Amino acid sequence: MPSLRNLFRPLPDASGGECFDDLLSLPGCRVERIVSRGQASPPGFWYDQDWDEWVLLLAGSALLRLESEPQPVALAVGDHLLIPAGERHRVEATDPGGPTVWLAVHVPGATTGG
Repeated sequence: MPSLRNLFRPLPDASGGECFDDLLSLPGCRVERIVSRGQASPPGFWYDQDWDEWVLLLAGSALLRLESEPQPVALAVGDHLLIPAGERHRVEATDPGGPTVWLAVHVPGATTGG
């Protein structure tokens, strides 16, 4: 029998650092929950991935910077975004007053295959 779990319970305490939990891992697809609380990417750090990442904000708020865009993208609950493989990006800010919960789906990049 499959094990029933809840995405919001229990939430890890992310006050000391972001928490990453793989929810599903299959060949060519990984789904993770990310919990943030006031974190941002370190100065000068950019994620640069060989895979597409689709993110959905489930709770809280976040400010995401895509290197190809002149302004950061403000994410509110329910907002989702596809970050293509090779698109350098960083988290500028997350809600310091409570948990920011992300659902991230990682799949092979459309142009990289990887």
